[in-house]
Amino acid sequence: MTTAVLETRVGPMLRGWREQRRLSQLELALRADSSARHISFIENGRSRPSEEMVLRLAEHLDVPVRERNALLLAAGYAPHYAQTPLDDPAMNSLREQMERLLRAYEPYPALMVDATYTVLAANRGIEMLLDGVAGHLLTPPVNAMRLTLHPEGLAPRIRNLAQWRGHLLEQMERQIALLRNDGLRALYEEVAAHPVPAGDPMPEDAGDPRALPFALPLRIEVAGTVLSFISTIATFNTPMDVTVSELAIETFLPADPETATYLQSLMP
Repeated sequence: MTTAVLETRVGPMLRGWREQRRLSQLELALRADSSARHISFIENGRSRPSEEMVLRLAEHLDVPVRERNALLLAAGYAPHYAQTPLDDPAMNSLREQMERLLRAYEPYPALMVDATYTVLAANRGIEMLLDGVAGHLLTPPVNAMRLTLHPEGLAPRIRNLAQWRGHLLEQMERQIALLRNDGLRALYEEVAAHPVPAGDPMPEDAGDPRALPFALPLRIEVAGTVLSFISTIATFNTPMDVTVSELAIETFLPADPETATYLQSLMP
């Protein structure tokens, strides 16, 4: 009886991922070297997919690593991917390399977060931005979204807060759809409830089309100077561990020469 339940659970889960990716059964079958009939039987619970087929379909549906384990369990198989805590000795080398990368990026801000935006490591460039932030937001575990959007966090000093807030909330919405994480959804509801800015002041150079940024900048005031950054996010390309698959390094590039000069002046 237990096996029968497990066999019927994986089909609807795979169908949900396929529909989220907006693929037809035929399109998925062609990508996975299968047939639309077989895909239909799997989704309807009439056929139990092999472990290899579950992994193959998950790969072509770009299912996150954590959710691939869930699919395998639903099909009656053991999880394929380990979940090693970052403080495990086996992660020492990875952790050291990530911290070295963050230090190498100084004086530009950079930090490492997990799937729920908990800050796992940060460099001195990030610390430079934290002046005036309420102490309770800096008590571990620090959350990057809460730190940024809370009225006692960075929010009062972000000159284009309405734009940046919208960008961050859209990013979280995409993550929620991808990871289906209850903690992430609760965090979204919390930070989205903070007051919405009435409007951002127009940049001083908005009338000059040559000065328009090529990506949305974060414009934040630091010690009386407005700095402008472009954010980039890096993840591991082929992770084989759930923890590693959910790590992300966010770096902030100077968006204008003035910001670069200011940051370079902070170098010892």
